Amino acid sequence: MAVTFKNGGARVAYLNARLLDPESGLDAPGALLTQGGIIADLGPRLFADGVPEGIETVDCAGRCLAPGLVDMRVQLRDPGEEHKETIGTASAAAAAGGVTAMVCLPNTDPVIDDVAAVEFIARRAREVRGAKVFCYAAATRDLNGTELTEMGLLSETGALGFTDGTQAIANARVMQRALLYARTFGALIVQHPEEPVLAEGGAMNAGEVALRLGLSGIPPVAEVIMIERDLRLVEMTGGRYHAAHVSTAEGVAAIRRGKDRGLNVSCDTAPPYFTLDETAVGDYRTFAKVSPPLRAESDRAAVAAGLADGTIDAIASDHSPHDQDSKRLPFAQAEFGVVGLETLLPLSLALYHKGEMTLLDLLARLTVAPARILGLPLGRMKKGAAADLVLFDPDRPWIVDADRFRSKSKNSPFDEWPVQGQVLRTTVAGRTLFAAE
Repeated sequence: MAVTFKNGGARVAYLNARLLDPESGLDAPGALLTQGGIIADLGPRLFADGVPEGIETVDCAGRCLAPGLVDMRVQLRDPGEEHKETIGTASAAAAAGGVTAMVCLPNTDPVIDDVAAVEFIARRAREVRGAKVFCYAAATRDLNGTELTEMGLLSETGALGFTDGTQAIANARVMQRALLYARTFGALIVQHPEEPVLAEGGAMNAGEVALRLGLSGIPPVAEVIMIERDLRLVEMTGGRYHAAHVSTAEGVAAIRRGKDRGLNVSCDTAPPYFTLDETAVGDYRTFAKVSPPLRAESDRAAVAAGLADGTIDAIASDHSPHDQDSKRLPFAQAEFGVVGLETLLPLSLALYHKGEMTLLDLLARLTVAPARILGLPLGRMKKGAAADLVLFDPDRPWIVDADRFRSKSKNSPFDEWPVQGQVLRTTVAGRTLFAAE
């Protein structure tokens, strides 16, 4: 990738690119011009007569130029567990993965359940000047599952939705009230769809593998029971509902039925759930311990099919950084979660390389679809849009090396995996945050 710097720096021309915009369906060779923090122009004939003096140029050499990825589910660990991750290190990891905007969960210390906490995240993100960082606020105070937060005030302050993070809003009356209250402000309720009593004490998916390993299982029905209950409450209240990291065939089917009934529901999944199945746990590999757990191969295939047919709206990294001390434990005691920012794009591209999704459809799940769910004017590549861009080679092979992650934590089940598709450059508001060596 050749980069030529000319006089000035306010304008940047991306030449010889394969322009990809999932919203408009654009997939064509061409060029793109950014000025300041916005896209000034783009198209196949742009700069056909040459680039004027004073514009910095980037020769994309036929590689893909697309809107930056919008990751709607990230744990930043900041504040409270900065030894695992910070907003700064997560932003560096995001840039290396082509992620230009991310939304963090509220399960920090202290919990993001008041205006001061939302403002702290916004202030730290401005100081870091990396990827755009937004946050959800807690649905219940201190994630206690009983007392609702001040959703109206938190929405005004910038919270993009309300969730109790990695735990379900288990009480049906609390969920009903949350949906009603959030509806007043047009706000989104994000659920971790897992019936907690059925999941209690479980370490992996219930089934033959768990029995062989002697581990307590979390039954797949724990997911669909919670989703089906919540869909009834959505029907009752008219609220906006989003099911996070859907992992089972029955969960996907329940969401599909809810959409067919015209309910205001959406959902996402994460790469482990369409890439791995429960056999990845192997001989107690704690780096494959996630919540919800990796499921059976039939579930993995159903999640991939749900992405392809549009039932699953978005792909999120579900980035959950943990230090070595939290993972190098007996399987039952180890923490749930894997890091995912730097592998989000190549793992997702496997669906394209296998012929299960078109490149534009796949990119839509990573860009404009999550942005729409969140009400963000991002994930689009058009005149006047934010100059948040990712340049990538969808075919370049490489080997995942967790030791080289920008994230503070290295807990990835994909270490030493061969993947196809590499980020070459990431730009946020016209500023280059990452360029491949």
